[in-house]
Amino acid sequence: MSIWKHHAKFERHSLLLVVGILLVVSIGGLVEIAPLFWLQGTIEKVQGVRTYTPLELAGRDIYVREGCYLCHSQMVRPLRDEVERYGHYSLAAESMYDHPFQWGSKRTGPDLARVGGKYSDPYTADQIANAKKDLEAQADPFSTDAVALRGRYDAKVVNRDFDGDPNKVTEMDALVAYLQMLGTTVDFKTYKAHAPENQR
Repeated sequence: MSIWKHHAKFERHSLLLVVGILLVVSIGGLVEIAPLFWLQGTIEKVQGVRTYTPLELAGRDIYVREGCYLCHSQMVRPLRDEVERYGHYSLAAESMYDHPFQWGSKRTGPDLARVGGKYSDPYTADQIANAKKDLEAQADPFSTDAVALRGRYDAKVVNRDFDGDPNKVTEMDALVAYLQMLGTTVDFKTYKAHAPENQR
């Protein structure tokens, strides 16, 4: 019962409660935040990670605009069942250029972190088109008009010569390019997760 008597003191004296809260939060903050000042970096160094090409970036913007991230995550968690199903767990370096990140908090559809290069471009486009037909809630269907693509994105993105004829680039092309890039920047055959520089 003596524990409850001490607890009653905190409830009766609000100043004492505030001081106790500040003390506990300060200790927690020091334990969690202070080590970050002595670390060289919190993202592992991985060869092959690069920024998005303009077409992939346009595809990523479409992915976010269409709400694909609401059903599909892009993070393989380090759990046995996920690693067996999707492949190597996601590394922080893979999403260091994603703002906002696309990890996802809910996975209704399959995880897309390792989908790049797994299927052909026509198959990927067909899967996207069929998914759009199934989702009645989508208000803005994919545009196949290059002028519509130019109107939505900055001149730096749309003035690139993606495939020899920029007048024929569609939003579907951009989205497929983005999906085909996911999970392909890191060669997991050569990445050593247990190397000292990759231990955190």
